[in-house]
Amino acid sequence: MARKNGNKRTHRDDAQHESFLRHKNFMYLKWALFICLISIVAYFLIDPTPRHNGGTWYGYTLGTIGALLIVWLTMLGIRKRAITAGKWSLKGWTSAHVYLGLSLTVIATLHTGFQFGWNIHTLAYALMMLVIISGAFGIYFYANIPRAMSENRAETTQAEMIQLLNSLDDQLEDAARPLSAQYVAAVQSAINDTKITGGLFTRLSGRVNKCATARALAKLRDAAEGSGSAMVDQYGEDLSSAISILDRKSVMLNRVRRHIRYKSLLELWLYIHVPATIFLLAALTAHILSVFFYW
Repeated sequence: MARKNGNKRTHRDDAQHESFLRHKNFMYLKWALFICLISIVAYFLIDPTPRHNGGTWYGYTLGTIGALLIVWLTMLGIRKRAITAGKWSLKGWTSAHVYLGLSLTVIATLHTGFQFGWNIHTLAYALMMLVIISGAFGIYFYANIPRAMSENRAETTQAEMIQLLNSLDDQLEDAARPLSAQYVAAVQSAINDTKITGGLFTRLSGRVNKCATARALAKLRDAAEGSGSAMVDQYGEDLSSAISILDRKSVMLNRVRRHIRYKSLLELWLYIHVPATIFLLAALTAHILSVFFYW
């Protein structure tokens, strides 16, 4: 009995650690591929007059399926607020959201019959593709970035990393005090003028141009490694200590900037995905109403 319970527990633990992309052995991927295959086969077997378009019975069928899918896919945000397990767990819902959402590229394209123009129908299709593409970036980010963020943080929070930077600044100020004025000024600049982040592109790159800490570190290292090493002879341990603390601060700054970069990437796609979804729903409504109005 104990062995059976152990096996059940192991199976449950494996399911809990399973990626939403691999949920139940790619069950929703298989469903999505099956739907796409049926749609494609039907497209080539059916010969409407004069040609395939959204106004044939086949086009209306795919259009209805696509519209219902789009509405259902938008419910993920509401579903996230309910915590349940089992068949309709959040992981399962997310897996279905991903794969059935990708299947719309086939369903909606076949629905159009490849008939595009400057109209509300093509606008709805274009917005749908924008939502799907931005969602694909979201899949990649959420499949890779959380793990990278965890490894980068090394079991510390962003607030704790900032606190450590402040602590290093205090140590740096004490270590640099015996140095000559020009080096004290460089170190003071590293304390007072260091930018953790900046605008959007700076946050996304994770790099800050003309970083005061990097400049101070380079200046002190050049002095320590210069010809004659006069600074080493004169300041010895004080110089080595200042360089060591600057180096640690530089490493910590890079960790904080990478952390902010990862967070920004996770947020950026939502700033595109969510508004595009709202516009898609509006365009889809206009598309459906115009179809019924002119039917």
